[in-house]
Amino acid sequence: MITSGARRIREALSRVVVGQHEAVDLALVTLLAGGHALIEGVPGVGKTLLVKALARAVAGEFQRIQFTPDLMPADITGTSIFDLKTQEFRLVRGPVFTNFLLADEINRAPAKTQSALLEAMQERQVTIDRATCVLPPVFVVFATQNPIEHQGTYPLPEAQKDRFLVKIRMGYPAVEEENELARLVAEGEAPERRLAEELRSPVLQPNELDQLRAATERVRTSEAVSSYIVNLVRQTRQHAAVWVGAGPRATLALLSASRALAALEERDFVLPEDVKALAAPVLEHRILLRPEFEMEGVEIREVINAVLEMVEVPR
Repeated sequence: MITSGARRIREALSRVVVGQHEAVDLALVTLLAGGHALIEGVPGVGKTLLVKALARAVAGEFQRIQFTPDLMPADITGTSIFDLKTQEFRLVRGPVFTNFLLADEINRAPAKTQSALLEAMQERQVTIDRATCVLPPVFVVFATQNPIEHQGTYPLPEAQKDRFLVKIRMGYPAVEEENELARLVAEGEAPERRLAEELRSPVLQPNELDQLRAATERVRTSEAVSSYIVNLVRQTRQHAAVWVGAGPRATLALLSASRALAALEERDFVLPEDVKALAAPVLEHRILLRPEFEMEGVEIREVINAVLEMVEVPR
């Protein structure tokens, strides 16, 4: 039986983050599935607030790295320094040793620095001066990108984008949500203050989060739904507008994310609707369009919607 823990986190986040309901759910899916998320949105839509609130809700440690062109890999992972008192080298761990890591504007750092996260994200460990250091059991990377500024940025390589479970789009709030935000600030209830007040104590303890993740792993996926996921991913490789389709890791990611969404909805089985809801967030950053279709203004989400229409939904 799926516990109500995820619902408690969702309710707590909704009291801090105004609107952005889809982003909140995708962040929770990322947490339950044990993955990482790429967040894309213009400045000021609450990307940092969302991650900080999620960390507070589950008693997790939060670290933020502002990626810049001069950021070095050691600034992320850590390094060894010589201690004059002990006359020995001492390991100084970097900000990657945390539970929730916000890699802010990750595409502003060169590829060498971006790749410092690859081992951490995939292997849950880092190597510092030939010493392997294991990261905490709960380790989630939320990397942000600004979609409107490209000057002085370094596009993420496909190998790194494939490490992210989902891509979360955070757009402008609806008019009623922006009015609500303005009202709260006018009354002295700024988002950071609400974060401190609403999440003074965590919603879940570490052992409860472990139980919730274990329950997520027990969510059942029927053979028909599993085949539906495989067919969707394979169809992205055959679409006329696609140059590079989603790979096998996308199949596993869509399966894992669908189970997490089912758990979030307090079900112990996956529905085709879970898969359809997550198809775009899971597949969008794993597909490359042919240049001629990009020039015509075709968007990847349009291709994914077309694929969803082509593949028969199991009954």
